[in-house]
Amino acid sequence: MKQALVVRGGWDGHAPVAATDMFLPHLEATGHTVRIVDTPEVYADDAMSDVDLIVQCYTMGEASGAAVAGLRRAVAAGTGLVGWHGGIADSFRNSSDYLQLIGGQFATHPSKHPDECHGDQSDNYLPYTVDMLPAAADHPVTAGIASFELTTEQYWVLTDDLNDVLATTTHPAPPWHPWHRTITCPAVWTRQWGEGRICVVTPGHSLDVLEHPSVRTMIERSMVWASR
Repeated sequence: MKQALVVRGGWDGHAPVAATDMFLPHLEATGHTVRIVDTPEVYADDAMSDVDLIVQCYTMGEASGAAVAGLRRAVAAGTGLVGWHGGIADSFRNSSDYLQLIGGQFATHPSKHPDECHGDQSDNYLPYTVDMLPAAADHPVTAGIASFELTTEQYWVLTDDLNDVLATTTHPAPPWHPWHRTITCPAVWTRQWGEGRICVVTPGHSLDVLEHPSVRTMIERSMVWASR
């Protein structure tokens, strides 16, 4: 049996418990014994060397320097790391070492016209396309998945060239936002860090988005692909 560590918590708006619970049967069915914790400080433990896969759903929050260093060591030694949305791409904002490891940081999401906003999360629920790239056609995480539409938060992420991008999304430039042209950002990417594999899927704001067949398939496949 492989060892999977589920690290969940942070901002409750991403339903970290319910969201990760959705994937526990898949982890068990793919040969993982699952341990669940509610703090990233577990990354500082020496026992991380026995972990084959980390599933992280921990939006914002903080992790100590020792925890981030432990996470980097574990991934470099071969532990896989996967996650979705803010649970991986908007974690531990104050740690540049974490951001370098992940290869992307949430910056913003476009919103509806101010006259259509109500002051809740739905202000940022817009229709958009996840565009699968040619590189995705044969990748184990994305093979056979065509470009698809979602109505939810569209993540604008700041990234670097170490990522292997499998899908992108293009942000509009409506007149009520300060940017002046459309912006294309990675929506799904993988990253090799030492001996470890990382996969980030940016859709996943709410449970209904995680239930979308393409989103759920990519996340489930990423767990198998990244696990040591």
